[in-house]
Amino acid sequence: MIDDRPRWAGRMESERAARGWSPLDAARAMRAHSTHELPDERTLARSWRRWESGAVEPRDHKGLIAAVFGTTTHAFFPIDHRRDGNAEVLDVSGMDTVEIVARLRASDVDEATLDALRITVDRLCTEYAYMPGDQLLVEGRAWLNRVVSMQHQRLTLGQHRDVLSLAGMLTLLVGCVEYDSGGVTRTHAEATRQAALAIGREVGNAGIQGWAHEMRAWFALTTGDMRGVISAADSGLAVAPAESVAVQLLAQKAKAWARLGDRRQTEVALDAGRSLLESMPYPENVQNHFVVDPGKWDFYSMDCYRKVGDNQISETLAREVLRAGVDFDGTERSPMRNAEARITLGVVAAREGDLGTALAYGEQALRSDRQSLPSLTMVASDLGAVLTQRYDDDPQARDFVQHMRSLGSR
Repeated sequence: MIDDRPRWAGRMESERAARGWSPLDAARAMRAHSTHELPDERTLARSWRRWESGAVEPRDHKGLIAAVFGTTTHAFFPIDHRRDGNAEVLDVSGMDTVEIVARLRASDVDEATLDALRITVDRLCTEYAYMPGDQLLVEGRAWLNRVVSMQHQRLTLGQHRDVLSLAGMLTLLVGCVEYDSGGVTRTHAEATRQAALAIGREVGNAGIQGWAHEMRAWFALTTGDMRGVISAADSGLAVAPAESVAVQLLAQKAKAWARLGDRRQTEVALDAGRSLLESMPYPENVQNHFVVDPGKWDFYSMDCYRKVGDNQISETLAREVLRAGVDFDGTERSPMRNAEARITLGVVAAREGDLGTALAYGEQALRSDRQSLPSLTMVASDLGAVLTQRYDDDPQARDFVQHMRSLGSR
């Protein structure tokens, strides 16, 4: 049967069901979370049923409904913003890549060139989600070299700071892709991260510094150093408490606490990050890797609830991540997030005794063309652990675990 309700209506039902709530329970939760007077719970329950049916939109209560389920308004009630980065460079600046490069080689750099360069850097950071890592690494390094070469040209003080900030963002991007790719490039990622941190300090850019600390937290997370994650996150929060990166730093803390087995601290960090993200304006480009878009909070929460063993909530969130990460034509908008969501569904299936479904989700995740090897290996190890514990005598399960280990060895 086709569900033609709005996406938010179906999510209201699935989130409520994951917690074993009735509409009356959901109404009580709304009243508990609200800071202002609401109708009585039975009236709210009747409204809830109408919202779930999709007949009426909860216009005045969207933020409250999102808070009840531990997410953000724009994650629960998404806005669809899409744009073609290459077309935008040309439309806004009137320059293609060849002309931008030619101008960068000139003796003087005008504001139009800098604007085109800003848009190009934004495009590259946007392409992180789906461009093959080796291709993005080559292009990112090439643009970084072009930007660095501008330091030898005549620049105003303001232009000098702008150029350094753009170099810092490109350095962060290159470091992320280096770490994603594994192998030799992974050993370069820490030096690249430190270079980005130095640039951020030189120009006083709190965002660049915060993302450099977030990368250290990510590196620590994927190598099993949970106390290192918390330390790096706290360092980043100290220098960039009001930047978008602060949300992701809190998410990394939540992930670390979940892996340490402390559910209370996990949910404290999740709630702090959710509240901060909810207070921020909706970003101009939600696809930029260095922008924490509202929908990403479901992705963070999914990881945490999988680790603390809450199958129902982690499964519900994984399905939301997949729904948001695939376009109507089936194109993968967020292949790396989708892969981790499929691993989560595989873990839940394995825990519930459905080995075939677990393996199907696991193999689909590992076949993804765009991968962050450290993150995917870390998440896949959760599935591997369940398979080893419960299905060690099954040859297909053993084959998958071996496949996962070979991925990690890369």
